[in-house]
Amino acid sequence: MAVLKTLKSSVDKTFAILEYFTVQKPEWSITELARELDSNKSTVYRFLSDMEKRGVMYQDSNSGKYGLGLKLFELGNRVQINSAFTDITHPSLVKVGESITETVHIGILKNKQVYYVDKVESPKGLRISTTIGSFSPVHATSLGKILLAFSHDLNLIVSEKLKSYTANTLTNQKELVTELKKIKSQGYAVDYEEFEIGLICVAVPIYNQKNEVVASLSAAGPANRFKQNELPNYVKKLEKGAKEIQMNIGNFKPNL
Repeated sequence: MAVLKTLKSSVDKTFAILEYFTVQKPEWSITELARELDSNKSTVYRFLSDMEKRGVMYQDSNSGKYGLGLKLFELGNRVQINSAFTDITHPSLVKVGESITETVHIGILKNKQVYYVDKVESPKGLRISTTIGSFSPVHATSLGKILLAFSHDLNLIVSEKLKSYTANTLTNQKELVTELKKIKSQGYAVDYEEFEIGLICVAVPIYNQKNEVVASLSAAGPANRFKQNELPNYVKKLEKGAKEIQMNIGNFKPNL
């Protein structure tokens, strides 16, 4: 509990400091900030120094004053770019969901995991325990296996220990590499209850207009509703949605 209180206090103090940097006064000295915050200079210096190390602040070598660093600009652009991406792609995701009538997702590769950037629920009532902004393992999901198959970091990722989630999860690295090569060749991936028993997912890559794979698009539904002979039809509908997204996103690449 003490750690949580300290963290909350640190976050509060960090943002309290940041709010003093305005267009009217973009630079502050330690003494000025300490006076405004009614705090001692050593505490203010510690916070500013930590933020400077992370690029959130810069220190002018002549005046010694601090100003806002480029990290904030980078983070701001990251939010704008990723939200702009989902603003553009969501209508296509809705169309795919209506066509397939299963839950559909868009995921990107982030921190060696699948990061869910958008989701449309199935109209058939089944709720899948994924949320926008959450993560799933790359080796046990169709979204992840697509991203892995086209990733330049493939060897780095599959060199790690592969966790088992169900009896169907691929945990043998050589077998996974073999499957990933097959996925890249055929252009789609299937997760046969590999992450969650009773759930089957099909995914295809999303390309930008430079023909770089920047995300993946999947449909997920209960195993008892999945028909193997319908797989080509699922893939066709997903590829149609992915192609529409490609036409709309230009040269977008996730800003991670």
